[in-house]
Amino acid sequence: MAVDPTGSDLKRYLAEDEGGEVVMLNLLRFTADGRDSYAAYAREIKPFLAKVGGSIVYAGECGTSLVPAGGSGWDAVLLVRYPSRAAFSQMVADPEYQQITHLRTEALEEAVLQATSPWG
Repeated sequence: MAVDPTGSDLKRYLAEDEGGEVVMLNLLRFTADGRDSYAAYAREIKPFLAKVGGSIVYAGECGTSLVPAGGSGWDAVLLVRYPSRAAFSQMVADPEYQQITHLRTEALEEAVLQATSPWG
């Protein structure tokens, strides 16, 4: 299963931009030894987030799933705020950022990366 967005995913993401901030929902399922690689990615991404005005809103382990019973087995959740969809796109296009993305890719068995916007 794919864990990284494709070029066409990013084009659609930008085309559907309604303006304003975006919070990216990350649902993460790690490979057997992926937690260490993801921890390294989390350390390395901080300057790239700062560069585009992004910030981590929440990061945590997933626990008991109530709906659906048994759940889909996500290991962790991460919420990251960006000032705009363009800021996220700028970050992932940065050649220096692309040098660390392998840490994320290697760490994950499966992922959801979903753009969200505030109500109201």
